[in-house]
Amino acid sequence: MSNANPRTVGIVGLGYVGLPLSGAFEAAGHHVIGFDVDPSKPKKLDQADSYLPHLGQDLFDRLASSSRFQPTCDENALASCDAILVCVPTPVDEDRQPNLTYVQQTFEMIRRVHAPGCLVVLESTTWPGTTREVCLPLLSSGGRTLGKDFFLAFAPEREDPGRDTPIRSIPRLVGGLDPTSGAQAVALYAEVCDEVVPVGSAEVAEAAKLLENTYRAVNIALVNEYKMILERMGIDIHEVVDAASTKPFGFSRFDPGPGLGGHCIPVDPWYFAWAASRAGHPSRFVELAGEINTQMPRHVVNAVASILAQDAKDLDGSSVLVLGVAYKKNVGDVRETPAAPIVEDLQERGAQVQYHDPLVPNFPKMRRHDLGLHSVPLTEQVVQDADVVLIVTDHDAIDFSLVATAAKRVVDTRNVLSEAQVQGVYRRA
Repeated sequence: MSNANPRTVGIVGLGYVGLPLSGAFEAAGHHVIGFDVDPSKPKKLDQADSYLPHLGQDLFDRLASSSRFQPTCDENALASCDAILVCVPTPVDEDRQPNLTYVQQTFEMIRRVHAPGCLVVLESTTWPGTTREVCLPLLSSGGRTLGKDFFLAFAPEREDPGRDTPIRSIPRLVGGLDPTSGAQAVALYAEVCDEVVPVGSAEVAEAAKLLENTYRAVNIALVNEYKMILERMGIDIHEVVDAASTKPFGFSRFDPGPGLGGHCIPVDPWYFAWAASRAGHPSRFVELAGEINTQMPRHVVNAVASILAQDAKDLDGSSVLVLGVAYKKNVGDVRETPAAPIVEDLQERGAQVQYHDPLVPNFPKMRRHDLGLHSVPLTEQVVQDADVVLIVTDHDAIDFSLVATAAKRVVDTRNVLSEAQVQGVYRRA
């Protein structure tokens, strides 16, 4: 595709957010400088080597052959950009405090290299006030002026890995640090989004993104707590959710699970809780939801222990086959996956753990977990040899019919199977 007025757009961070965004701007006819500190990513992109399979090989093939896309680890390449979009991680630390290290390092880099009049947009989810209080001072150092030497806005990513929703069809929120910055950012995103929604400030856009994900986290916590309570009452939570979902108004469906995962939902409520405390009004409701969701992996491990206890077996010395370690169905993403604390807890309690996940061949080292495991083939013998098969992620590519016929015991956290299907002992968790 050609563009009568092509821009040069820099994308910092070539991961789950930045790479599809790079593809969208390239497809719209713009020149894209894709920057990442990981030297393996530009090399793989040059070779059309797909390191994010859920995005499809076509994207990697197109970017590798395009003269409009340049992946690089050289920060100086960003000096030619009309706009730079920041898509870097914003995790929380062990105390659930915001960790803006990657954002700060990125903006310090941009300050060193950006062209005069460059538009800089933060897409990473963060607490309300970050763009103005953290990013603006970094770009302003040395006497530079907002609205003259650079322009600054916040436009949160709204990706949902695993859904085939193109960037163009997702409305884009934009909040500028000043009116001109906002207008420039709106015009930029209009090139790749059918609907751009300007809001009154960067703080509004920051808070809106947190609200979107906190809404999901709180409702998931509610249904998870219902699950644990109804389990003691002998009531099937999944049947309850199915029944409630027949109401055509006033109810949005959320399903229980083994815990939260991904780069947003488990993290963003803690950003809001931190910001609320800073404002002098602690968010007890949000913090409670976070605590409930954090408890779910331990609940799952206790369910595995309880099904073994029915046959006078203990976790210590038992073999557990975990099916799916990605944080959600049909993606190979393990960021904040509940599978990590589940496996770690099982191992600490003496279980011999294997896993099968067709989308995660090797469990990567994480900030808080280093499990050192590799995916094993899902064969009848592997299933039969396991004392318990634990379903954590319900990928379509997993043969659950084999599990139903060959497993001795099944603990199902995703409501994939039913007691009638499983020939061995079955329970939900």
